[in-house]
Amino acid sequence: MAHNLRPFRDYDEHDVVNLFSYSGAMENIGAGIVLTKGAAVAVTSEGFTFGATSTSSDQATELLGSVGGSFPNAQSQRFGVRPKIGLATSGNVLGLTLLDIRELDENGEKLIFNPRKAAEMNVVVSGQAVPVLTKGLVLYSGSSIANARAGQIAVVSGTEGDLANIQRNASNRGTATQPEVKVGTFLGNAVNNTALLKIEL
Repeated sequence: MAHNLRPFRDYDEHDVVNLFSYSGAMENIGAGIVLTKGAAVAVTSEGFTFGATSTSSDQATELLGSVGGSFPNAQSQRFGVRPKIGLATSGNVLGLTLLDIRELDENGEKLIFNPRKAAEMNVVVSGQAVPVLTKGLVLYSGSSIANARAGQIAVVSGTEGDLANIQRNASNRGTATQPEVKVGTFLGNAVNNTALLKIEL
């Protein structure tokens, strides 16, 4: 996985979904990094299901386990968001993650113990709600869009969570060979694997 969002972003907060936590593969790009921003994600499992009963499957939160060490006669559970999103492979894309998901800071300290630093780093801790952008303008960076051109559309690539560019036309729209769902449109040519992307979900 090689994706990221550059600092330029233009969107309305009403187009950001902040109801799901991330559940899925962890990236191996640095200590404590679970997932970098800009990942294409989709709703998994039952999504946001909140019923009238009090069973655990109907709750919006869940217990994630020990926040640190486990000791006799002591509880150190932490709460997390139950509805989940995972990396999108094709179709049914909810949007792109706006923040990194991290466990540790640059010194190897757990960010769950220092929420102020997590906020200063502009990251969320795993188990917390991840903001997902469904519409807007972003500078998207990814290894799969090296040859993207203005006007091409963005779809989920073969690599989970990454976007790719294709030239959609009447001959391949909606066929079995090109079933990709449009995530957005590139508004410029890619330079150094980075291009302006208009998200349209």
